[in-house]
Amino acid sequence: MRKIGRKTLAFALASGVAVLASGCTSIKDHRGYLIDQTLVDSVQPGIDNRMSVEKTLGRPTFVSQFGEQDWYYISQQVKTPPFLRPRTKEQTILRVRFDAAGNVQAVDKRGMEQVAHISPEGDKTPTLGRDRGLLEDLFGNIGAVGAAGMGGGTGPTGPGPNGS
Repeated sequence: MRKIGRKTLAFALASGVAVLASGCTSIKDHRGYLIDQTLVDSVQPGIDNRMSVEKTLGRPTFVSQFGEQDWYYISQQVKTPPFLRPRTKEQTILRVRFDAAGNVQAVDKRGMEQVAHISPEGDKTPTLGRDRGLLEDLFGNIGAVGAAGMGGGTGPTGPGPNGS
């Protein structure tokens, strides 16, 4: 059997470390609309309408449901470190506002400055009311709700769950 030289062993070790380290890099991903600034600049307030905007920019990511019918195009750059949750690194929201006749009124562009960062409060949802224990949760309704068929014999009074 042949002995492995120090250089060969060092090369194999360095190669193994390089392969393992390459698996620990973050994954970069683009989500949503790909914004082309030339196309966005070609949309002119007072000149374009909904049809021309759709032909130029495509269908919006979503349309506002309340108030005026604004169109939104959302673009995100997301980075996912190994073994962690994805994080938004860059976000652009393009809003196209229309007047009552359907003509472009304005085109607004927003970035990460409008993103609200919230932190949930642990793994429990705070609720109003009293704080109940385990036994009270398990047995709290005993006696509070009557069993079907155990009443006065005439059946329930008033409308049922479907209004009949």
